[in-house]
Amino acid sequence: MRVLPIFPGVFPALTTILVVTAQLGFAADFPRVKPELAGMSTERLERLDTVLKWYVENEKVAGQVAIVLRQGRVVFSAANGWQDKEAGIPMRENSIFRVASQTKALVSTGIMILHERGQLDISHPLSRYIPEWENMEVAVSESDNSYRLEEARRPITIRQLLTHTGGVSYGSGPAQEQWHQAGFQGWYFADKNEPILESIKRMAALPLDQHPGEEYIYGYNTDILGAVIEVASGKDLSTFLTEELFEPLQMIDTHFFLPEDKAARLSVVYEPSSGGGIRAITSTNGMRSQGLYVQGSGPNTSFSGGAGLLSSAMDYARFLQMTLNGGELDGQRILSRKTIELMTTDHLGGIPFRDGQGFGLGFYVVTDLGERGILGSEGEYGWGGAYHTTYWVDPAEELVVVYLTQLIPAQGIDDYSKLRSGVYQAIVD
Repeated sequence: MRVLPIFPGVFPALTTILVVTAQLGFAADFPRVKPELAGMSTERLERLDTVLKWYVENEKVAGQVAIVLRQGRVVFSAANGWQDKEAGIPMRENSIFRVASQTKALVSTGIMILHERGQLDISHPLSRYIPEWENMEVAVSESDNSYRLEEARRPITIRQLLTHTGGVSYGSGPAQEQWHQAGFQGWYFADKNEPILESIKRMAALPLDQHPGEEYIYGYNTDILGAVIEVASGKDLSTFLTEELFEPLQMIDTHFFLPEDKAARLSVVYEPSSGGGIRAITSTNGMRSQGLYVQGSGPNTSFSGGAGLLSSAMDYARFLQMTLNGGELDGQRILSRKTIELMTTDHLGGIPFRDGQGFGLGFYVVTDLGERGILGSEGEYGWGGAYHTTYWVDPAEELVVVYLTQLIPAQGIDDYSKLRSGVYQAIVD
């Protein structure tokens, strides 16, 4: 096996920076400039391109799309490898990906839109919108692997759901067998015939994993928020997000269930092969599958606010640039600057999370660069998705980075760290 240096020699030409996209049919794009005009180095970004291609050439991923914006302009855009390797379909910048938990930031933004309008308040208890969540109980583990039930010390609030401190996991807590029997285990909802609001109402009959407000627990919090949006807005989650986010931001390829005329652009999901390399997943349903994400392939009924969306790199970059701009993009005001500030501030108040990071209203937030110990800036925010996608925004450097591929599970692969190093080493101003 060839060993990859941290940054191999530079290829003679970088074919994927400053891609001409007129032929791709985008409804909206950012200005594409020579990196030096935005304080970055073309030569150093060529190093990043070489690094990313290594993961394709060595069958760590089938393909990838990466976009880097600085000061609102594209300085790097790479579409490497294969959207569908077996069919010989190359990856393109407008290829579509299952972004899973990157859905959370969009739904959290939807909550804040309603908060600004006075249609809800994030300090309110969840039960104000979905009464089934009143008087909750908490499953507390016993030494014999059983559990006892305690009355929750306080009600779950909308803000706690935004920060994943509502006490709700993905069905993996002390009462996991009860959650499993109710059909709640993991983040995949695409095969459910039940609307998300009805699922969340049923979920309220199950015991919590922790008392609300006392521990960061990653789970169904944002799926619950999606149901809250439906109640507060009077619209299903897909319609609300389309009208309030996707259409104003010209996110033309972001959907819960992909229209059939876009199915040819959906990237195939791969998994590590036991003999090395990768292989396309053959299963069509479940968390580790291609998923029932194309219209007509399944019930197309449950809009999962926690992990249900599909999107393209450019679409997601438009959303992130809106947040970096203080809530506005191309004349479309989505949120106020003060609301974005609140969303990208640590709200955990000492609740343990990650070294050097806190959690805001939908994003991790870097609070101590030295404690985190990797390149970036304090104030950076971001997240990722189960199919090995990631993004971050660095306000101090005016950076937006989106990296999409389709690999689950992603084991023993360090492309995230190489991506981060490659982006920051290219800053020269």
